[in-house]
Amino acid sequence: MRARTVRIWYKVHRWTSIVSTAFLLMLCITGLPLVFYHDILHWQHADLQPPPMSAGTPEASLTKVAAAAQARHPDSVIPFISWDEDDRNLIFVGMSKAYDSPPETIRLLAVDARTAEILGEPNLNEGIMYVLRTLHVDMFAGIPGKLFLGVMGLLLLAAIVSGTVLYAPFMRRLDFGSIRYDKGRRTRWLDLHNLLGIVTLAWLSVVGATGVINTWADSIFKIWQFGQLADMIAPYKDLPPPSKPVDVDIAYRAAKAAAPEGRVPSFLTYPKTLFSGQHHYGIFLRGEEHVTAKLLTPVLVDAQTGQITDMRRMPWYVDALFVSQPLHFGDYGGMPMKIIWVILDLISIAVLVTGLYLFFTRRKSPDAQLGFGLTGEKVIAAPVT
Repeated sequence: MRARTVRIWYKVHRWTSIVSTAFLLMLCITGLPLVFYHDILHWQHADLQPPPMSAGTPEASLTKVAAAAQARHPDSVIPFISWDEDDRNLIFVGMSKAYDSPPETIRLLAVDARTAEILGEPNLNEGIMYVLRTLHVDMFAGIPGKLFLGVMGLLLLAAIVSGTVLYAPFMRRLDFGSIRYDKGRRTRWLDLHNLLGIVTLAWLSVVGATGVINTWADSIFKIWQFGQLADMIAPYKDLPPPSKPVDVDIAYRAAKAAAPEGRVPSFLTYPKTLFSGQHHYGIFLRGEEHVTAKLLTPVLVDAQTGQITDMRRMPWYVDALFVSQPLHFGDYGGMPMKIIWVILDLISIAVLVTGLYLFFTRRKSPDAQLGFGLTGEKVIAAPVT
């Protein structure tokens, strides 16, 4: 590799790393407990778990569930009902002042799916896990914060690519994983940085790429709403909303009857919400396997007649988002995968810390930066040709 090419890649690696490192450290540190986010929530809200009942106990009608929630908060409307992914006996009813209220203003009610008894009102917008998750998702800055973190994710990917390009010639005359203990401290840190970086290369690439995709979530949903959803409700766009929608159970039973084998309802949205339009109930089906549980199929039911008007798979870009969200936190392979994610996250923190050390202890001589190491140290002969 020519010296000029090495110099260019070195500058790319150096500055993309330095610009993004502080934010990447924040993301890695906040991401550690978020790997166990759902486990922690279940532990924090153990009192909301439905009591044990005999197997085969029938579920209550959604009409009864909705009536119980409405009786608790008569001045609110119900924009959606969802089922807990791990326990089908637990239902969450969303309640807000209007059907299109912002998500952060929606109140959640936990309901026993078999008795329609309200188990409690978990508040997910407070506490340490809320703070950590919000810092990780948008730094309390909303959509601008998400987009900014997306840019930091792109810089991470650029640092990974440039670091990989530099690593090959750097290690040409060293065994893989070598740490030269007989050299100076800075050389040892350099070798450690390179070793840990190459070990976490694939994982950091996956987490970085999925993180970038997740920051586009709002835009992806908007594209879906103005694309596929708009096409599904197009025949109704000039009709007035139904003055008296059919009972929610009629829509629910129609969708369940039409559901392909192996798919169950994940959540249901009422008419006038952004997920189903003015004239329809939206029932979103998911797979029963852990791998397919995030992939949704929307079923639209006419709120005037109770008949299904459309059912189709989400487009690929929405599927990519739904797959990226759990993959980003290792939420696919149970506890073993989560532990692996934590270990790799800790190693990545070490990569960032060693990178900072190498940057702030670099030699000031411009000649040293043209030499033979990744960070300006003359540590190995002739990877530059």
